[in-house]
Amino acid sequence: MGKSANIKRIIKEFVSFANKFDVDSAIELFAKDAVIDDESVGTKFSNIAGVRNYLDRFFVGYKTVTKIISLKILSESSAIAKVDFTGDFGHETGALTFTVNSKSQITKIDAYLDRPA
Repeated sequence: MGKSANIKRIIKEFVSFANKFDVDSAIELFAKDAVIDDESVGTKFSNIAGVRNYLDRFFVGYKTVTKIISLKILSESSAIAKVDFTGDFGHETGALTFTVNSKSQITKIDAYLDRPA
């Protein structure tokens, strides 16, 4: 399997676990020092405890379901997933930029929502 196929698999696994609200399985995809930086909430969530907090609050808590609209591979270690979010908050679109390390662990997700035109 090529490196770009690897990052695609990791992203699809993350979305699948998040959509099932399977935080424990999602956490297994992350490096111990991972960061989720979500500009829409104005906070960085660091390390496994922070990632768990983020997933519990914003995915489980809002019953968020994520659909990948498109996936653009930037390099063997990064990709941007354009996404559609639905949940208790309504409907939003945005993107998740993933960075993975050489061990195929997610080291960073930059998350943002699209701004209305």
